[in-house]
Amino acid sequence: MKVIIAGATGAIGTPLAARLIADGHEVAGLTRTQRGAARLTAVGVQPIVADAMDRSALLRALDGHTADAVIHELTALAKAPLRHSHMTETNRLRTDGTRNLLEAARVVGARRFVTQSIVLGYGYTDHGSKTLTEDDPFGREQGPCAPHLAAMAENERLAFTAAGIEGVALRYGMFYGRDMSMIVEMLRKRRMPVVAGKDRPLSWIHLDDAAAATAAALTLGEAGTAYNIVDDEPCSWARMMTATAEVFGAPAPRALPGWVVRLAAPYAAALTVQTAMRVSNAKAKEALGWKPAYPTYQEGLRAPTTEPAPH
Repeated sequence: MKVIIAGATGAIGTPLAARLIADGHEVAGLTRTQRGAARLTAVGVQPIVADAMDRSALLRALDGHTADAVIHELTALAKAPLRHSHMTETNRLRTDGTRNLLEAARVVGARRFVTQSIVLGYGYTDHGSKTLTEDDPFGREQGPCAPHLAAMAENERLAFTAAGIEGVALRYGMFYGRDMSMIVEMLRKRRMPVVAGKDRPLSWIHLDDAAAATAAALTLGEAGTAYNIVDDEPCSWARMMTATAEVFGAPAPRALPGWVVRLAAPYAAALTVQTAMRVSNAKAKEALGWKPAYPTYQEGLRAPTTEPAPH
């Protein structure tokens, strides 16, 4: 199968491209820069240089290309989002970007379209002891997080309803693993605090496991269907950051009161102060024949990864 990955140089695009090539697929990657093109060429990915947000330029760049599938792995999260405004570009990639990539899929003759979604679409709130499944409400508006949730829901709706397209959405957990450089560097500089007294569960997924699930969904995912791609054991933000610091020899994260986090980083507070969720991966395991190689964060954090050199 010939596959075009939008976001092929990103956190999940990189291991995904390697996985697909190992599985015998022919892979092309969308990148905005010549530097990104060089990176792709070096790992056996055919580069396509274009900005997914520029519809005309994107379609011009795809002239003469054919593909069986397009995978949407684009975000604009080079740094940890602290304020709601930091999600604006990612929201646009989930809406306008998805529209452009669906049109691109038609231009290259692709019928399969796999898009990156996220379990946070179930809502930035405390879901209590309930284990969330794909049948639970997704993307409902609520307070300051409404634009983010609306974008997540629109991303999936566009993929599922596009004429002539078999759309599949993967609701990933919180990413970790492989390249931990940004997080470890922030921990070393004491710039990655946790919320004092909060141990609310979140669902996570190692990037290698996310790539493996995506490769499986490419061929086995049912059109018009969403799958939760999470590991087997929820883990709070505080436990994940504390464990990461221990593994990489960084200082333990500072614990701040919730009101301080809300004031300084309102988007981060929505995630770390008010959100608690346990998400089931049973559907993905059964339908995709997939299971995480790293069932919990303890195994995943000790897997081979990249970290910054000590200062």
